[in-house]
Amino acid sequence: MKSTVLGTGAWGTTLAQVIVDAGHEVLMWGRNSDVVTEINSLHTNEKFLPGSILPESIIATTDIERALQFSDLIILAVPAQTLRANLQAWLPLITPEKIMISTLKGIEADTHSRMTEIIAAELGISLDRVGLITGPNLAGELILRQPAGAVAASPQPDVVTAMIELFTTPYFRVYPSSDLVGCELAGATKSVIALAVGMAIGLGYGENTQSMIITRGLGEVARFGIGYGADPLTNLGLAGMGDLVASCGSPLSRNRTFGEALGKSGSIELAQLAMPKTVEGVASAKAIRELAHRVGVEVPIIEVVSEVVSGTMTPTSAMEHLMTVSLRAELI
Repeated sequence: MKSTVLGTGAWGTTLAQVIVDAGHEVLMWGRNSDVVTEINSLHTNEKFLPGSILPESIIATTDIERALQFSDLIILAVPAQTLRANLQAWLPLITPEKIMISTLKGIEADTHSRMTEIIAAELGISLDRVGLITGPNLAGELILRQPAGAVAASPQPDVVTAMIELFTTPYFRVYPSSDLVGCELAGATKSVIALAVGMAIGLGYGENTQSMIITRGLGEVARFGIGYGADPLTNLGLAGMGDLVASCGSPLSRNRTFGEALGKSGSIELAQLAMPKTVEGVASAKAIRELAHRVGVEVPIIEVVSEVVSGTMTPTSAMEHLMTVSLRAELI
């Protein structure tokens, strides 16, 4: 199989390695000519994956037309909040037979749209031509070929089958799902919960506090997804609990790391200096909160994180507020 990865960041580069290891051809596209040249000549990407040597068969280009003509399988690995603008620029070059695979975990801040909704709307295609690869996949571990799993989700079985063939390697196991909405919402929402866990760590709280936030956060992820028609079991799998545990538990997680900096400093500006890379949970928190309210779902953790990243609440006040939330049966 031939495929194109749009994005030369940590995740796009890691997926390119996975694709090559699965026995397929890949062409990467990126705007940064220095990164592209480094990938082609030195087979490294020190800016995003320091110390890793990439397979020599990975090729990169800054020519978007060449990249989109290379294959009919297009993997999107660009920042979530730039997706719509990128698709609008690329639209004249994307033909209807392309299968678009999202790797993005976010909700568009302005429109509250899911990434696959944006893809379908901007390209004028059915969601049957769109897929999602998601799960507990930290690029810093997967690039080392450590064993990991993911979910390939799409309403179209043929798209799921293509994704499983494209990404499955001896160290990367890919499971099928038809619950595109549930997998996508879980991936976006866990980022906000990971911010809360990071804030707790930054404030000096231990495992009890972290475990409470993770567990109660999983409840919020599940209720939110169910409110939009997701399969409840999705939240017990790799796309739900698996991704949540990895994002909340690992120092490799950008969202958790940003939350730690926020908890220590109490300042969104100082946290941004400590973590200048894209942090999807920060951009998506308010949108997820408002989407939850549309379907009458209570999400107290997401609400306080939204307030903190908006600058209207301190991390200390957020933790204090969570301890005053009215109590109901634990699993409701």
